[in-house]
Amino acid sequence: MQVAIIEKTGDSKVIKFKEIDDPSKFKKDDVLIKQTAIGINFFDICFRRGQYKINEMPAIIGAEACGIVEAVGSNVKEFKVGDRVAYCTGAIGSYCEKRVIDKRFLIYIPQDISDTIAVASLKKGMMAHTLLNRVFRAKLVKSILVHSAAGGVGQFLCQFAKSMGIDVIGTVGSSNKVDSALRNGCRAVIDRSKDENFSKELSKLTDGVGVGVVYDGIGKSTIVNSLSCLWPMGLCVSYGESSGAADNLNLNYLVANSLFITRPTLALYKSSRVELVVGASEVFDGISKGILKPTYTEYAFKDIAQAHKDLESGKTIGSLVVKI
Repeated sequence: MQVAIIEKTGDSKVIKFKEIDDPSKFKKDDVLIKQTAIGINFFDICFRRGQYKINEMPAIIGAEACGIVEAVGSNVKEFKVGDRVAYCTGAIGSYCEKRVIDKRFLIYIPQDISDTIAVASLKKGMMAHTLLNRVFRAKLVKSILVHSAAGGVGQFLCQFAKSMGIDVIGTVGSSNKVDSALRNGCRAVIDRSKDENFSKELSKLTDGVGVGVVYDGIGKSTIVNSLSCLWPMGLCVSYGESSGAADNLNLNYLVANSLFITRPTLALYKSSRVELVVGASEVFDGISKGILKPTYTEYAFKDIAQAHKDLESGKTIGSLVVKI
């Protein structure tokens, strides 16, 4: 089978392709999947760059994929050969044609959801579901700011929030993404490429009040201004670092308005099997009902490095999917 590996951290050029033997050994709780589509996430780029630690090299990165069950371990009763399944919360290792993974990470894909839509939606949709419903009940504040409102997670945050009756203001990194963010449910959209101090524009849009929660997946370049967008005792949810880690953040930024900040991870919030299944079900149900309308760009397996490059450049809209 073909795998995409990295032997060292660095830019997208460190991604190499290699042919290895198909998996032949697995434990009693494992499932062998012939993969049909892989989700590309900024999470993957953070591992490739070296922002997140990889214990052994060479490594297969990636955390999300779907496919068909080819074999199951002796202790697996929930899944059978031929089932369509997806995963997004296990260890890295999804950039491959076949994978062995523990059954506890697997989710059934409903018949009305294609493989492409499944991997365009599962990880990012469940992250949005977690941020809006588990990290904090966003419906309580009724007004939020979503960075990268045309991006992978951003589209689901906006669409979910709109369905909950929340007033959504979004930011985007370029003017060509404004219309997409508006379609995702934003009342107003701030183009950060024209106005880096987005907090001033946010203040105008809210008559100086601010918002109750800011969802910031950008990190270093936005986090301080994100805090200034909050009303007293507001919450900044820092769930990503596309611009780099917000190192040495001065906690005195929180003092004047008694602000809160949190750095949630999907794997921990969905570590419970019940939470994983509930979250996935609500994402897939939202798609079936037309509440969630994911946009995505498809790539061939051989173009994984290009997908990384495109995502890192900030020019993509919606999710990125690799078809096998």
